[in-house]
Amino acid sequence: MTKSTILTLVGSLRAGSTNQQLAEAIQLNAPEQVDVVIHDSLGNIPFYNEDIDVEGQVPAAAAALRAAASEADTILLVTPEYNGTVPAPLKNAIDWLSRPFGAGALAGKPTAVVGTAFGQFGGVWAQDEARKAAGIAGAQVIEDVKLAVPGSMVRFAEIHPKDDAEVVEQIKGVFDALAVAAPAA
Repeated sequence: MTKSTILTLVGSLRAGSTNQQLAEAIQLNAPEQVDVVIHDSLGNIPFYNEDIDVEGQVPAAAAALRAAASEADTILLVTPEYNGTVPAPLKNAIDWLSRPFGAGALAGKPTAVVGTAFGQFGGVWAQDEARKAAGIAGAQVIEDVKLAVPGSMVRFAEIHPKDDAEVVEQIKGVFDALAVAAPAA
């Protein structure tokens, strides 16, 4: 059996980000046949601009993101919620992956969204916005994958998500939903 690859994009650039920690917990709890790769350079990608999205001139960080997404079997977006929506670095990554329109790295790519946020709903607005943007960008959005952890700053102040039994159980549910919705190619 070949391993499937899930490219994970974390919307927060902050050191100590609870969403980065959630991505790490997801990586640590991946089934044996799944390789979760956390892309770590969203902060190095310039804002999308068609003037620089020209063959031979695409910034290296954007080209690397596109290559990683093209090679992955599934995309997992891990997003905090900033002012009720998705943070700019994650939206920017979606923009780069949406081009060229209709043939970008997200076109037809199974994509799921999870996250954690300080508020009582765990960032569901941002997750909904990320699903919407990814879908418009051409991704095959997996609506059945849900994981929104509320109260992140308090909940994870003294414990890493990988050590939170409830979160680990929810992560297993994410993998179960992914296995049903997006079987390995």
